[in-house]
Amino acid sequence: MEDQLKQIALRIREIREIEGITQETLASELGISAETYARYEAGETDISVSVLYQIANRFNVELSAILTGDNPRLHTYALARKGKGISVQRRKEYQYQSLAFNFAHKKAEPFLVTVPPEADNTPFALNSHPGQEFNYVISGTLNIFIDGHEIVLNEGDSIYFDSGVDHGMKALNNQSAQFLAIIL
Repeated sequence: MEDQLKQIALRIREIREIEGITQETLASELGISAETYARYEAGETDISVSVLYQIANRFNVELSAILTGDNPRLHTYALARKGKGISVQRRKEYQYQSLAFNFAHKKAEPFLVTVPPEADNTPFALNSHPGQEFNYVISGTLNIFIDGHEIVLNEGDSIYFDSGVDHGMKALNNQSAQFLAIIL
């Protein structure tokens, strides 16, 4: 994972430099400190999917190009067999699998997300990113925090929300939870 982090850091630095934008300017646009952004680019700190998504949108590149180094090539359809999506471990709290990593010009980013169980008193790991998000619970039970509200979702439940507000998920009942996340 450390090598993957270094490769992603190198890609975002190259994109930023090609566009002629300073670290400070990009950090400001992302709403993070220049120090945090510098640690991202140095490969010293994990980068959340939400930040990577913002960077991809900012520079009009596919998220999968930042994650894998390859530009998506498929235009008609992209198939992801069970367990064969590209693993994206960008937040220690969740495990992501990109389900359309090789489809060019996506209008949405679909992920299969697994949330491992935590102690009930563990605080929510919050994030936010531009756009909207749809989550559909496949298994387990999720406690979702969205803009100050806590909502419990069970298998088969779904939620659609403004992903620009703080949000986070926790698995309940001492079991992992899995959900389909579609980021628009």
